[in-house]
Amino acid sequence: MLTESQIERYSRHIILKEVGGKGQQKLLDGKVLIIGAGGLGAPVALYLAAAGVGTIGIADADDVDLSNLQRQVIHFTADIGKPKVDSAREKIEAINPDVKVITYKEWVTAANIAGIIADYDFVIDGTDNFAAKFLINDACVLAGKPYSHGGILQFIGQTITVLPGLSPCYRCLFPQPPPKDAIPTCSQAGVIGVLPGVIGSIQATEAIKFLLGKGRLLAGRILMYDALEMRFRDVEIKRNANCPICGEHPYITELKDELDAMTVCDLKES
Repeated sequence: MLTESQIERYSRHIILKEVGGKGQQKLLDGKVLIIGAGGLGAPVALYLAAAGVGTIGIADADDVDLSNLQRQVIHFTADIGKPKVDSAREKIEAINPDVKVITYKEWVTAANIAGIIADYDFVIDGTDNFAAKFLINDACVLAGKPYSHGGILQFIGQTITVLPGLSPCYRCLFPQPPPKDAIPTCSQAGVIGVLPGVIGSIQATEAIKFLLGKGRLLAGRILMYDALEMRFRDVEIKRNANCPICGEHPYITELKDELDAMTVCDLKES
């Protein structure tokens, strides 16, 4: 049952017929894992905390760097040198003491990701390298965990929600990682600072809608955003019968690290 303080804090949610007191309680009971406390993970964490998602996990092995502050809005100048998971936890707790924060100061790998995602209802991919993105997709598909993929580069962003067994997965679109160095990272090609705020806010919305069981998710649709043109495109996609992990004859049945798709430098991009 909501306390008087919670009724006041979440009053703008509670008056929504799609949320109400029962819906807010669902959010408070919800558990969302954010992998990557960088550009995408920052707005996701802030909005989920403000919304009252009861348990937020944050996985990231990196420390706050001066170059992060142009877009990673959960970190402040005084946080430079601090682990990103600690910096993010402090801001979440300052926004909303209702939220339990669980931190994982480590990179997700084939060896640890299944254990990390196990207790969560929904996963957010806020990473910035293909190896991590394919690993997150594979782990969530094999575990049956719904998740939101997000990607950003320069002025372009994209996001899709994956419901394993029900919707296309990331590998339905991109069966394999691109060759090493085929596509530049944000540190190589740049990214406009507000772009992850737009895509991350959409990812947070998807997580909230999933926990509430309301609205239409971006499952079976990829949403693309061009900041220079200020244009969104919503493209329907279908499951790929030849998908290597969720197709009719899958050959990916266990997790592995796609180390050939990234450099050691890429491992520190998040």
